[in-house]
Order: sequence, then C-alpha cells, then structure tokens
Amino acid sequence: MAATMTGDPKKIGMSIELKPHAYDPAANPELFDGVPARRLIAFLVDLFILAIPLIFLWVFFFAITVVTFGLGIVLYGLMPIVATIWALVYYGMTLGGPRSATIGMRVMDIEMRTWYGAPAYFVLGAVHAVAFWISVSIFSPLILIVCFFNERRRLLHDMVVGTIVINNEVRASVLRAGPPRM
Repeated sequence: MAATMTGDPKKIGMSIELKPHAYDPAANPELFDGVPARRLIAFLVDLFILAIPLIFLWVFFFAITVVTFGLGIVLYGLMPIVATIWALVYYGMTLGGPRSATIGMRVMDIEMRTWYGAPAYFVLGAVHAVAFWISVSIFSPLILIVCFFNERRRLLHDMVVGTIVINNEVRASVLRAGPPRM
C-alpha cells in the first residue's frame, strides 16, 4: 500500500459489504416448515414441464427423419443443446421473474431468495440450475440429504450460489396462524 503525502494509507480496490442472513429459522420457523418435501414435488413438476416441449421436438425430428428417408436423423444431435438452452431459459426466466419461483415452486408455495433476502434474477436462476445438475451428477442424488443437516434446509448448490428456498408469504402466514380452532 502506498502512503499519501499526509502519511495516510491509500485505499485500493472496492469495499465489501457483508450482509447478514435475512431468514432466521429460530425467529421464523414457518419459512422452513416442509420445504424439502415441497422442493422435491416442485422439481418433479418442473421436470415434467421441461420434458413436454422436448418430447414434441423429438417427435417432430422423427417425422422429419421419416420424410427425408433417414437424413433427418442428424437433427437428434441438436437435442442435448436444445434441452440445455431450454432448461437454462426456463429456470432463468421463472426464478428471475417477479415471484422468484419456477412453476413447480409456485404450485408448492415456495420461492427462492438470495441468502440476504433479495429476489432472484435471471443469471442467478440459470446458475442455480447448473449448480444443481453438476452437484447431483458428481455426488449422486444422495447429496440432497445435506438439507437435513442445516437449520435453513439449504442444499449444497444453494450454499454455493448463495440462495435459500423458503415458503412464500401466503403459506408462511397460514403456518404462523396455526391450525384452525374448533
């Protein structure tokens, strides 16, 4: 560090502002109640939604292959690229949307936020999906048990990209109110 004429050290670089966790499981347990099971069901709904256009595309490629007497078979080589782009766009658009949730997550009343409480955005949603698929590919689906060993029910890829999945405000308010009294 270089000193200025007055003898004070010169500041170099950017300041880093550390933010505290926005969601405390001790103060707000309703935000985390049932989230792992709801995430699993939301994932299956999203997987179904992702598969539908890809199945139609596969059938379209099959029809082209039949019409062109087999020459259209080279189109099947595009399927991994199309599937990857479609998944990244789906997760980026839905998680980066105003509700910070995929369609499956909306059905299950959960949403994704940054660890400090901000809504997700397109790039974060896409990176979150990539981190999920990489972690599951490398460590097997057993890596998903990580959520049972931390109080915020975060998965490994959530920790890596700095996100948290919680119940949305509607579900959290119902859980806060408790069971109906008779």
